[in-house]
Amino acid sequence: MPIKCKAMLTLRMALCLALVSSQALADDWQHLTGDEIRTGLTARVLARPGGQTQNFLADGRTLHEGDRAQWGRWRIKGDRYCSVWPPSDRWDCDMVDRHARGLDLRFLSGGEAVTEWRYVDLQ
Repeated sequence: MPIKCKAMLTLRMALCLALVSSQALADDWQHLTGDEIRTGLTARVLARPGGQTQNFLADGRTLHEGDRAQWGRWRIKGDRYCSVWPPSDRWDCDMVDRHARGLDLRFLSGGEAVTEWRYVDLQ
């Protein structure tokens, strides 16, 4: 087989493997139901790589700490996590996925923004 054909075949195989690998990585995330979200957040603490933390109290209050502390409220509506942060009175809702390892959550907003968090209290 000429060298050019071998190079093309190798490139095609590499692209196929990359696609299969990216699909496998995507499959590592599982969409959570409302009950799973509630169980996964109630009385838990999550952190982001930048040092921000968020504490989800069982009574529906939530404390986000980063540059400053801010109290908000959280609840489950259907299969979505919802929160409101004063001074706004608008509730925003996100879908939540859990990574197969069980320590990471990602929140997907309607605008396709994704934020990833890790359990602090389970490590």
